[in-house]
Amino acid sequence: MTDAEKTKQLRKDVAPFAKSQLKVSILQIINTIVPLLAIWGAGYYLLQFSAWFTVACSILASGFVVRTFIIFHDCTHGSFFKSKTANAVIGNITGILTSFPYEKWKREHMIHHASSSNLDKRGIGDIEMLTVDEYLQKSKLGRFGYRLYRNPIVMFGLGPLFLVLVANRINRKDAKKKERMNTYFTNAALLIICITLIVVTGWQTFLLVHGITMFLAGGLGIWLFYIQHTYEDSYFEYETDWDYVKAAVEGSSYYKLPKLLQWVTGNIGFHHVHHLAPRVPNYNLEAAHESIPPLQKATTITLKTSVESIRYKLYDPKNKKFISFKEVERSLRIKNNSIQA
Repeated sequence: MTDAEKTKQLRKDVAPFAKSQLKVSILQIINTIVPLLAIWGAGYYLLQFSAWFTVACSILASGFVVRTFIIFHDCTHGSFFKSKTANAVIGNITGILTSFPYEKWKREHMIHHASSSNLDKRGIGDIEMLTVDEYLQKSKLGRFGYRLYRNPIVMFGLGPLFLVLVANRINRKDAKKKERMNTYFTNAALLIICITLIVVTGWQTFLLVHGITMFLAGGLGIWLFYIQHTYEDSYFEYETDWDYVKAAVEGSSYYKLPKLLQWVTGNIGFHHVHHLAPRVPNYNLEAAHESIPPLQKATTITLKTSVESIRYKLYDPKNKKFISFKEVERSLRIKNNSIQA
């Protein structure tokens, strides 16, 4: 079979899984959003006994926020329900619960899918990543800024704060009226909810419950997005050689997680399946992976090996792999020594 025939067959094989099931979708809403609201409520109530009870509730709630985001994510792809209206309604509700404006994220995420692993189309809906040459061409200040951005403390520590408080609150300059109005609606809804909770419970209590929850959920969300595209032999190509299927299967990892974490993260670890067929709802991703042999060839990342990916900072198109800052510096020293010799 030619590459074109293999691609056609792969898409044909995955098509049966790209169908939402109303009962399963409703069940996910019940076992995700209802517990989330209950845990938040418990966090406020238990504060009268001990702040540690509240902190425990906030930590637990962060997992349900991540799972709620997966429902939101499916709605933006139109895969959670057959009805466009139902996807929009639940998408906006879950967007408010997770602080993401529905229309804004929907458009930016579609761009991410259409350009994932394309070195000529970076910058929208992805984590900033430079090639080795791009990094070396920057000034000392520019290199310092990039190193700071890729520092784990900044990316996973300050990143959630920037995402929730800044990035999700502002529209892009080219956003159309519908997208802008939707962002304003989400911001207004969040403002009303937050002010109400602060007035009723106090700002310290609000931060103890929602502040901790959103910070932890945001950090975990950024980590999941990072690890699913950043591993040593990840696929990246320039436009002339870029291929959608290769970008999906080779440029997105299979993050093999323990069953509990797999449930919390809504099967998003099967990211290669999702990128190949975005209309597959989260609850069908594992079945598609298990049923289609070619999908099982995707790079598998475990909890242990995923930690190693933190050191990958730059992409080397010549050797087609991620490398660390230390590797770049070592190569430069060798090159300079050979020139001097």
